[in-house]
Amino acid sequence: MATRVRNRETPVSSTSLSWELASDTRLITPVVERIVGMCQTAGFSARHCRLHVPVAVTEALANAMERGNDGVETRRVTVLVSVSDDRLVVDVTDEGAGFDLGECERTPEHADWFDREDGRGIFLMRQLMDQVENSRVDAGHRLRLILHRV
Repeated sequence: MATRVRNRETPVSSTSLSWELASDTRLITPVVERIVGMCQTAGFSARHCRLHVPVAVTEALANAMERGNDGVETRRVTVLVSVSDDRLVVDVTDEGAGFDLGECERTPEHADWFDREDGRGIFLMRQLMDQVENSRVDAGHRLRLILHRV
């Protein structure tokens, strides 16, 4: 039986941390709480710390685990967080093939918006973050969330 990584936090610098996670959604909350704590320490607004960061990062991690890695616990999600005086950058990398952000334009104006059980995560991330970017990387797919401190 393969060894599973449950939640390994690694300091990168005094303002950066990384995690390697199994694709287990139960691991999301402690990571999100740690990122929110970093934002609080850096002086981000209460609104950013209570709403923007936890919702957007939770959506990004859940999508990476459930969609990118198809819910396979042995597949990894890597999170790299950097907080500076002026911004937060969160990179979430999964082992999946990725997707085209341009094709994820679903909004409340779409007819089936309220009937669907999925399809709102990217919309929420775009509403709550200043930038949402994605790209292919050697190990899979990376989604980058950027929030500027105001």
